[in-house]
Amino acid sequence: MGSSPPLSPEFAAAFLDRAGATGVLTFAGFMDLALYHPQLGYYRRDRPRVGYGKGTDFYTASTSGAVFGELVTAACVTLLGGETHAREHTFVEIGAETNGGVLAGISHPFASTRTVRVGETAEITGRCIVFSNELFDAQPLRRFVRRGEAWRELGVILRDSTLQEIELAPVTAPWLPAEASEGYVFDAPHAAAQLATTLAAQPWTGLFVAFDYGKSFAELSTATPAGTARAYFQHTQSNDLLSRPGEQDLTGHICWDWLEDSLRAEHFSATTVESQEAFFIHHAGAYLAQTMAAEAARTSQRKLALMQLLHPSNLGQKFQVLHARREKA
Repeated sequence: MGSSPPLSPEFAAAFLDRAGATGVLTFAGFMDLALYHPQLGYYRRDRPRVGYGKGTDFYTASTSGAVFGELVTAACVTLLGGETHAREHTFVEIGAETNGGVLAGISHPFASTRTVRVGETAEITGRCIVFSNELFDAQPLRRFVRRGEAWRELGVILRDSTLQEIELAPVTAPWLPAEASEGYVFDAPHAAAQLATTLAAQPWTGLFVAFDYGKSFAELSTATPAGTARAYFQHTQSNDLLSRPGEQDLTGHICWDWLEDSLRAEHFSATTVESQEAFFIHHAGAYLAQTMAAEAARTSQRKLALMQLLHPSNLGQKFQVLHARREKA
């Protein structure tokens, strides 16, 4: 790969405006600017991001087409106790990449569907299924590095028209790992947990379902010494997090323990994290059996889509699903 393109004057000005007198942002502040600035942010630009077409940067389960929406529908119906109960719920997709969302063109028994795009306010009331696909991993990460007996937060500064990483003052917090080796990087997905709290705190009852990729706190504390933050540009993963701000995706693993804690604090029960493969096998088994029987004699697009979604070497183990229920708001 060649050198990174120069920083645009527009982003440099936005960075300095956000940084203020110090000229420094935490990495979380930089990530928020790069992804969600109203005009320059990656997720605010009106361009395709997901899929296999020209100019896209990554693909998700939704790239598999209608099969993913049908599987999600079947699993949600099972978790709600059948179609009779499902008809009482509105399907609300948070962070939808398309106007129609994951259920566009899909036959379903829900009372209605609703999509909430990035930048839109998610007001949720009544009986709902609150669904997301790769929403939480795109929330800003706080990054810390271990130096001696202390954690230092990582920040970003603009020097000579170039964004550079710097180490800030030592930080003490009860949620930072108690011990770590020298130079260990801990990417703290606090904003993801805060978003879960924001969604769960609203006056609705029903089912919470989040597809994403993450790890336990123990794994983030001991098994990811270089952190989990990554950049994606034109389907290529990179560790160059400061390059092409606003033009490349920035992401990192969420902490499932923290999201579960957020839901439990708002009176959700039966919180469960399963691999995507296990989730669909456990909760959409009848749909899978029927579809596989119908496609058994041929190699169809639907069969290939199922293999992409379920096979452990594809998306089946890469992604996990957190689901939980609340009967009273």
